[in-house]
Formats: sequence, C-alpha cells, structure tokens
Amino acid sequence: MERRDQQQRTLFLAPRQRDVHGLRPSQDRTVWWPGFRGLFCRGGVEDSKQQTLEDLTKNIRGGQYKRIIVMAGAGISTPSGIPDFRSPGSGLYDNLQQYNLPYAEAIFEINYFHHNPNPFFALAKELYPGNYQPNLTHYFIRLLHDKGQLLRMYTQNIDGLERLAGIPPEKLVEAHGSFATATCTVCLRVYKGEELRPDIMKGTVPKCPTCKGVVKPDIVFFGEELPPHYFSYLKDFPLADLLIIMGTSLEVEPFASLAGAVRDSVPRLLINRDLVGPFAWGTPRHNDVAQLGDVVGGVQMLADVLGWNHQLEALMAANAKKATEKEE
Repeated sequence: MERRDQQQRTLFLAPRQRDVHGLRPSQDRTVWWPGFRGLFCRGGVEDSKQQTLEDLTKNIRGGQYKRIIVMAGAGISTPSGIPDFRSPGSGLYDNLQQYNLPYAEAIFEINYFHHNPNPFFALAKELYPGNYQPNLTHYFIRLLHDKGQLLRMYTQNIDGLERLAGIPPEKLVEAHGSFATATCTVCLRVYKGEELRPDIMKGTVPKCPTCKGVVKPDIVFFGEELPPHYFSYLKDFPLADLLIIMGTSLEVEPFASLAGAVRDSVPRLLINRDLVGPFAWGTPRHNDVAQLGDVVGGVQMLADVLGWNHQLEALMAANAKKATEKEE
C-alpha cells in the first residue's frame, strides 16, 4: 500500500521550481512525483496561493471552469495502439527503414511527397481512421464537451480519434491537419477523406479523376502552411480559464508555444510522462500543476477525483455499441 501511495502523488510546481531534487521521471515505469509544498515557502511561510490538483478538480466539478482548452499530442493515442513518432525503438521514425527514405522526416516533407508519394501512402494505410479506436483519454475530453466546459481541443494528432470519440469538428483544432478531407495537388479539387479509403487500403496512390493528379490528405507536411483554423488560438487562449496539456513532448513549434499563450492567472494542468515545455525549462507559475506518469492512468485518476467514472464508462460503452452496430 505504501508503494502505491508513493506512486499516486502529484507534483505541484511553484515559481522557479523545475523539479524535485533534480530527479527525472523514468521512461519505462509510472512515476508520480511527490509534491513537497514546504519546499515552496518564501521566508519560511508557505505560499498559500500555490495551486493544487484538489483546487483544480473542485473547480472543474463545480463548473467554475467553463472555458477549458485541452492541448494534446501522440501520448493520448499510443494507448490505442498508434505508435508515436519519436520514442526510441518503437516510434514511427525509428521504423521507417522499409520505405527506403533518405531520412525519416522525409515521409512528411512536401517536396519529397511530390517526388515520391508512395512511402506516405504506405504509412497512411496503417494510420487511416477506423483502424484504431479512441481510449479513455479521448472520451474524458468528450465528457468535458458534453458538460459544456470544453472551449476547444488543440491536437497534434492526425489519427482522427478525437472525432471518433464524438468531439464535434468545430471544437477541434487539428494543428497538423487530418485525414477527414483531402485535396488534389494539381487542380485543388476537395474530397472527403472516406473517398480515398478504397485506394489507400489497396495500397494504391489515389488520383484525381478530373486531372489525374495525386490526391493528398489534408495533413500538414513540413514546408506547408498551418491550417487556417489553427489561428483560432488568437481568440481562444485569452478566453480560457483552464489549460490541460496531455501526452505531448511540446517540442514541435509553433504548437509548443501555445502552452504559454494563456493568461498568467489561468491554471495549467500537465498530465504527461515527463515534464515538458515551460514545466521543464521555464519559470513555472504558482498555478501550474503536473501529474506525471502514464497518461491514461493520470486521466483515470482525474476522473476518479471528479466522480465522473460512471458517466465516462457509460459514454465509452455507448460509443463501443455504435461502432459494433456500424460494422454489422
């Protein structure tokens, strides 16, 4: 029991406090960082304004937070079976040798795509929506929406699991695009993503019937502009009253900079395997809270504290039933 209690603790970050005693979380096991509030005293007096996880959950449950923004990365989709890009040994970039690329990132470079689209479409067959199902994390965000507390979800993921979980497209900013739509690279005719599925599943590069150009899913490649919807952050982030960041390394710009776009008075909750972005190298705010370890486990713990477990289970069961009926 003592070991379990030690694992399920939370780190409450205070100004100028990067981590506890210089420790770093392990990459291969769950680590719940202990929160030693006594370390964050000023002149021997505890800072009474230090935000805690209990404070956040109380305000979420009570409905005080009505404009929650969620930022998410590949770490929320790996529990669904989708590999991330950068994990040593298991990430997509470490397993692309089969495509004979000059270097791993070339598979998402627009100039290389125009030269040779085959590697991307081979990968697209693996990642295409419908091959994987949302997990508890996606449904937790859906539940925030159902309760009228989700302002927007900003996601780096292209897997479409947010949509499959029932989060409305207007609540999503897919910063790196998605497979939901596609565009001919020559005549710019727009297609629905589902229209490409037969060709992609057969291993064929989809071609436009009008001009015979390659039809590319609206994924943002290196060398392409961000989708216009991304710039919703200019109006969303000043309105936010809580920012939840989960499952991301915060290494890819300009998405990473969004973590600092909310007002200083707005609490930020990090649910992640490691400290990242301003939680790791910046000057954390008094209202920053980091809950480290397995992302699904962290979200499950949050749902437990909120008392939302039954609602979450019911939502997942209902969507699983719909998916089964659709297959039949």
